[in-house]
Amino acid sequence: PGSPYQPVIEALGNYPQKKFYNVSKLGGAKYDTLPYSIRVLFESSIRNCDGFLVKETDAMNILDWKTKQTNVEVPFCPARVVLQDFTGIPAMVDFAAMREAVRNAGGDPVKVNPACPTDLTVDHSLQIDFSKCAIQNAPNPGGGDSQKPMAKLSPLKAQPRKLPCRGQTGCKGPCSAGDSSRNSGQFSAQIENTPLLCPFHLQPVPEPETVLKNQELEFGRNRERLQFFKWSSKVFKNISVIPPETGMAHQVNLEYLSRVVFDVKDFLYPDSVVGTDSHTTMVNGLGILGWGVGGIETEAVMLGMPVTLTLPEVAGCELTGTASPLATSIDIVLSITKQLRQADVAGKFVEFFGSGVSQLSVADRTTIANMCPEYGAILSFFPVDNVTLKHLKHTGFDEAKLEVMEAYLKAVKLFRNDESSSREPEYSQVVQISLSSIIPYVSGPKRSQDRVAVNNMKSDFQACLNEKSGVKGFQIAVEKQNDIVPVQYEGNEYKLSHGCIVIAAVISCTNNCNPSVMLAAGLLAKKAVEAGLVVKPYIRTSLSPGSGMVTHYLSSSGVLPYLSKLGFEVVGYGCSTCVGNTAPLPEAIRNAIKQGEIIACGVLSGTKNFEGRLCDCVRANYLASPPLVVAYAIAGTVRIDFETEPLGTGFNGKSIYLRDIWPTRRELHTVEEECVISSMFKELKEKMEKGNKRWNSLETPESTLFPWDSKSTYIRCPSFFDKLAKEPVSPQPIENAHVLLYLGDSVTTDHISPAGSIARSSAAAKYLTNKGLTPREFNSYGARRGNDAVMTRGTFANIKLLNKFIGKPAPKTIHFPSGQTLDVFEAAELYQKEGIPVIILAGKKYGLGSSRDWAAKGPFLLGVKAVLAESYEKVHKSQLIGIGIAPLQFLPGENPSTLGLTGREQFSILFPPELSPGMTLDIKTSTGKVFSVIALFENDMEITLYKYGGSLNFVARRFL
Repeated sequence: PGSPYQPVIEALGNYPQKKFYNVSKLGGAKYDTLPYSIRVLFESSIRNCDGFLVKETDAMNILDWKTKQTNVEVPFCPARVVLQDFTGIPAMVDFAAMREAVRNAGGDPVKVNPACPTDLTVDHSLQIDFSKCAIQNAPNPGGGDSQKPMAKLSPLKAQPRKLPCRGQTGCKGPCSAGDSSRNSGQFSAQIENTPLLCPFHLQPVPEPETVLKNQELEFGRNRERLQFFKWSSKVFKNISVIPPETGMAHQVNLEYLSRVVFDVKDFLYPDSVVGTDSHTTMVNGLGILGWGVGGIETEAVMLGMPVTLTLPEVAGCELTGTASPLATSIDIVLSITKQLRQADVAGKFVEFFGSGVSQLSVADRTTIANMCPEYGAILSFFPVDNVTLKHLKHTGFDEAKLEVMEAYLKAVKLFRNDESSSREPEYSQVVQISLSSIIPYVSGPKRSQDRVAVNNMKSDFQACLNEKSGVKGFQIAVEKQNDIVPVQYEGNEYKLSHGCIVIAAVISCTNNCNPSVMLAAGLLAKKAVEAGLVVKPYIRTSLSPGSGMVTHYLSSSGVLPYLSKLGFEVVGYGCSTCVGNTAPLPEAIRNAIKQGEIIACGVLSGTKNFEGRLCDCVRANYLASPPLVVAYAIAGTVRIDFETEPLGTGFNGKSIYLRDIWPTRRELHTVEEECVISSMFKELKEKMEKGNKRWNSLETPESTLFPWDSKSTYIRCPSFFDKLAKEPVSPQPIENAHVLLYLGDSVTTDHISPAGSIARSSAAAKYLTNKGLTPREFNSYGARRGNDAVMTRGTFANIKLLNKFIGKPAPKTIHFPSGQTLDVFEAAELYQKEGIPVIILAGKKYGLGSSRDWAAKGPFLLGVKAVLAESYEKVHKSQLIGIGIAPLQFLPGENPSTLGLTGREQFSILFPPELSPGMTLDIKTSTGKVFSVIALFENDMEITLYKYGGSLNFVARRFL
């Protein structure tokens, strides 16, 4: 309503009751040459044009994309927002705090509601407390009113792995037939979201102990957060919460929340989404325009403001050929990641076309699209085609809706057809990739972009041992490279050496949601067990499905018992190992690794492998496809050549090689056809809508304002609105600022704001201890993102943070007025008490990695006024502006070294009364040196947000 383009609203062909903006007719010949992703932007601008937030000139600039790309800023109003709990909780806490602030300023708090449909999935709180190696005691969740729902659970000793089903002859599944003991105990409950079937008897299977225990702990440990989420879903309009144990946000977004085409009161428009997770791009594989933004920008979108972006270049990625039978989806992903990174697509849209696209399933496409943050693209778009429609049909989409969807997409020319004679869109650049050239790879040992061909793994790890400490090297003396450390574990002696594997996690995560990849792991496990291969018991193995669907098809295909036999039991649903939620390794193994200074390895099928992320004593971490994770777990080391060396010894002393148990593509396709069926998706949708007993029984307050609990260590009212300004002010000068941290290149958001466990010696641990919590009750930083006191203390608390003032990895810095070496928080606290502003010096790619709003909020609350770096990750730079921190960049070719800066100087920065995008500022140091930097404000909106003290305050004043 209100758009000046209403005259182009038309009825849809054979469906006259359906209306839509016929943007293809409005755009004419120019529209036909636009990339598909830009056509979605154009439709949104036409539909949302109001002359204020979205102007007619914005729509015309998008239509003139060919000449205007990279030269203009355009607004985009996404159809919906997706949050996950780790990054969603600060957004919802800020909404609750905003209601409080608006009430205190005389406004009506009831008006503070999301204007954009918002789905929040509670998925990132899963922590692996129970696995085959150790079942740990349940912690008290702590904070607020003490609740100990799990206190009656006692520690259990690890038991030898065995297949419990002893029913009919030939049955190897863990069903209840012939084993009444499995039904009589406390673990007889069914998996609520995923009924498992014995593949031989087709009878329900009692829920695995590990899943039940981890679920119970999740609800116990996170009760306050879950109650807050449920309160939010009841009080705020336009908010829906997907309860725990349903699945990860990325997969729920893909399987359940995606509309592809919105139909609101018979008005049609394309589905589009922004989310607080950088892997929101996964939906691009379904032809849905979407990408990850910071929590700060997401809150603005939830309140009806558009996302502002520079009209992007669009790189066309032409896929040709057919991939090798041994290459899995992750191999394709990592190969494309490397080639697109080399093609420099950072900050651009990527759009896929060519004959190879139709050979990729939707699961393949979403896997590829998911990884686009790793190669720097804003998004990676696969237009809807016949493959997409077939997938949607299999996942339970209504036939009538599919027919309307196809008719609409063809009417607005958003449907891609290989058989059509229409020419391909024009692109800013074309990157050609032959799928035929792709071979199996792993990635590591410290960064996802460092790929290693599997056939070169052994020699590459050897090179890493020799290399100087850095992004790949470990600098181990030659005479120590073959050291062996004996260790006693569960009554047996094992030998640890460099390259030994101690963590192996099969995760149906964002880049492994593809059924063929997970089934390959299961079939490989089946063949391995049948051949007599085993996994050493000290290796912490786990299987974390992204959704109930994954467990369902693993179970119904008959491979789940074999994964369990090798130790890969289902530990629960949600993000676990790759966000640092891994329970400690057995003490004997940890001690042996530390005492022998062993370079131990983790292998996982996730997306993140930064050093120290999985476990502080596991220094080498490799990303691999699920079947390779199982293969390396069996081998027990990464120092193996699969072509010439056996995985192990099977029955009758026979050497078993990887080629002996690797499933063929035909086997995979056969199992897929039989197991990945529409009924699974339909059943999952029903179960998502029903929730589960624990969630449904949670009691929550009914009040309009959230009743903050002063004793809570999870939920606190933050201080972002303490200086709520009705009018913008001129940017204040930064005078005589000290450098809080002097950092190098590739500082990640993990370095800035960790998501994993809280170290016992950290400032956050001291705070929680003072609140009466024990270390077992600390939970993780991600779980406590609703508490600004914890998160501020956790800022720059990563054990691998390398501050040049300290000279070694440690979350420490120097407080220059006193000369003391302190925790970063303690130093910042002193500076604030003294009234001294602080800045950060950094190198290239500051803010690399996952989008994380606390990587901006934390430094802001530490008193950081500006960051001065050589370059930034785009999303993080936007987050800095969105919270009120000035992102400054050295001039090309300059850095602290070339300018002769030590970081011990004091810096003064004067802002002019009127800022302009990309303007140059002068910085003067206490030594008298003056140099120029670039203020990285890309548009007038970013300048306006900075003047208001960030987007939160800008949005809040609309309710006053």
